[in-house]
Parts: sequence; C-alpha cells; structure tokens
Amino acid sequence: MKRTGQKLWEKAKKLIPGGNQLLSKRAEMFLPNEWPAYFSKAKGPYIWDIDGNKYLDMSIMGIGACPLGYADPDVNKAVKAVIDKGSMATWNTPDEVELAELLTKIHPWADMVRYARTGGESMAIAARIARAHTGRDIVAFCGYHGWSDWYLATNLKDPKGLNEHLLAGLEPKGVPEGLRGSILPFRYNRIDELEALVKQTNGKLAAIIMEPVHGEEPKDDFLNKVRAIATKTGAVLVFDEISIGWKETVGGSHLIYKVQPDMAIFSKGMSNGYPMAAIIGKRSVMQSAQDTFISSTYWTESIGPAAALATIKKMKRLNVPKHLKKIGTLANEGLERLARKHGLKVNIGGTATMGFFSFDYGTESNAVKTLFTQEMLKRGILAASRFYPSYTHTEKHVEQYLRVMDEVFALMSVAIEKGTVHSLLQGPVAHGGFQRLN
Repeated sequence: MKRTGQKLWEKAKKLIPGGNQLLSKRAEMFLPNEWPAYFSKAKGPYIWDIDGNKYLDMSIMGIGACPLGYADPDVNKAVKAVIDKGSMATWNTPDEVELAELLTKIHPWADMVRYARTGGESMAIAARIARAHTGRDIVAFCGYHGWSDWYLATNLKDPKGLNEHLLAGLEPKGVPEGLRGSILPFRYNRIDELEALVKQTNGKLAAIIMEPVHGEEPKDDFLNKVRAIATKTGAVLVFDEISIGWKETVGGSHLIYKVQPDMAIFSKGMSNGYPMAAIIGKRSVMQSAQDTFISSTYWTESIGPAAALATIKKMKRLNVPKHLKKIGTLANEGLERLARKHGLKVNIGGTATMGFFSFDYGTESNAVKTLFTQEMLKRGILAASRFYPSYTHTEKHVEQYLRVMDEVFALMSVAIEKGTVHSLLQGPVAHGGFQRLN
C-alpha cells in the first residue's frame, strides 16, 4: 500500500515537469516508490509526513537551509511581525539597510551589498557584475553554482564538463550556443588547472568563481594562490558561500582561511528557510552593478531581510557553528566506527557541518545506499548519504541515529555478503544523477 505522499507525488509528476522545483528533493533521488515526499509539519529536527508519521531528520535539513532547525521560534516571530505590518509596499524596507551594515561588519573587506532571494539567481548576479566590471566574458569556476545559462554553458564545450562539479548527464539544451567557451572548469586544489586556463585565455578572465571549501580542505595554500592569480589577471574573485556559509563560522567560511575575495555570495542558511540571498563585495566591483541592469520586484519584499537579521543575530548570540561542528563530528565518528564494526565499505567526506558519505560497492553502490535509506526510514529516521546538523540536534539525537544505524548496518552487511540487497528493496534503486523522472 502506497503512502499518501507517494500517491501525491505520482499526481505531481503529471502536472509539474520533474514533479517539483528542486532536483535534490525528488523522491527518486532517495527512495523510489517509498519516500514520503511531502511534509505536513516540520519543527526542530523533526518532520511529519502527510499521513501524520513523525521522523527524526538526520539528512539534509531542508537542503542545508535550516541550520537553526525547522520553524525556529525567533525567526518565525520576526517574520510574523513583518507579515502583520505588510511585507510589500511602494517604499523599501529599512531592514535591508540594517542587514547590509551587519554583513559588512562581519566581513570588513566588503563595502556594499545587493540582494536576491535564491542562490542560483544571486550567482547569476555575481557573474553579471564581474563581467560588467572587467569588460570580459570568460569565467573560470570550481564547484556547483546553480542552474543558469552562464554556468550550464560549460557543457556546450564539453558534455562532461560538469561531471565533477554538479551531476553527470546534464544536457545543456536551451542554453544559447553563443555561450560556448565562455565558462571553463578547474578542479579544487588543482592550481595547475587554473594556471592552464589563465594561459588558454591570455589572462583575460572576467571572474574566478568557486566554493572556498566543500568536499575537501584547501591544500598547499590553494586559496591564497587563487587569490594571487585573480589579482595578477584582474579577474574578480567570487566565493560561493551559499552552501557552507554560516555553518563553519558566523559569516563566510573564507573568514577561517583569511583569504579575501572581491565578492561573496550567501543564501540558504542565512535566513533559516525563508528565501533570501546576498551578494557582498568591494565597492570598486559592486558599483559596476550600476553599469548594467539588475532589478526585480520581489528582491524588495520584507520577509527575507527580517528572517536573515533574526537568523544571523541568533547564530552570533549562541555560537551556532560551534554546536554544528560538535554534532556533525559525533555523527561522522559514529558512522566510521559502525562501518568498521560491520565491515562495510564507506567513504566519508565533506566537513563536520556538511558531511557526506558513500558506499563503495561499484555498480551496486546505489542499491546499497537505497537499502540504507529504506531501512532507516522504516525505523523513524530520515537518512540519506548526507547529514547537515542543526542547532536543534542534540547528542541524544545522534545516539538515536547511531543506534538505529547499528541495526541497519548489521542487516546490510548480511545482505551484501549473501547478495540479497536487491531482493530486500521494496522499490527501484534510487537515481544517482540527472534523469528524467516523468
């Protein structure tokens, strides 16, 4: 018997291309035919499906957008106050000025701020400003930076260009052919690849766009070397802090490494689940936004700035990143210990605040991961191959997670040894990349 959520998901795929708006939330990415798919309530570290079943979320917490936990009371209070006063008007909200002051105080190298409401559009804004500032077209990048044409154009030149940065199998259909060669990838910690791109473009890069840290730590002074190349070539150095920002420290993770970009981008965790994004930067670069057209009505609504102010102030007051690191470290250490105990081949990566892991069983890896998700869900735990801790996760939650994982790993170990993984699955194997879902 299918869950109500799965029935609704099947209906959604007939009405909405792909079923929803975000690839990372598609049911087939987790547990085809079994994933609850829709929530009726979310509070703290818990989420309820539309049948009323309660789960402990030890997975991605709203794709990393809720570091304070779901429905944080202080953020909600600030948002409700804005709603009661009116969230949109002919004039501007004063909160956006206060937020700009706060962001530039946290990041002393930055002088000015522009706003958007999502990570993808804020990255497009940054690319536009960088190109306007330099008068150049070509962007070098490392990492995942959204869905826009400027980024997906990578795969016009090389169909596999994004394989190590986003997802394998992405087709750049709909992206103008004229963008071919305008964006070029290099891998993290491979300064030689960036140097090669500089030579290839005769030093005429508009921007170098990258995540300062994500899946691995910088080595051999990598970030400072990138900074030096940007300075030498006149390229705008843009740090994408959309995912990692606010989790490692209050502000951007680049503050930890003491490397100053020319622009930095924030979204997701800065407003704890409410749409908000910020592009901050040096005055000389940011003023170039005045030389092009960047404007949108809903970038002026009041809920986003109010949520961001409440979120950031609470993060500072409670030192939220310290707690996230503690919880994430406990979870990762427990995972590693249990993998050894049960003889499972598990690769652990990321940071304590944005941890991920994979099962190393070749072509069967996705089936093994699907079995893990299925059995954890049966036992009341929302689990995938990533864990983004929140402030509401406690040591007791980690203990519960690991206790259930111990039981599930024991089952998985036997299934792998006997070759019965597929026979235990109650539906298809989860998708491992970009696939049409309807």
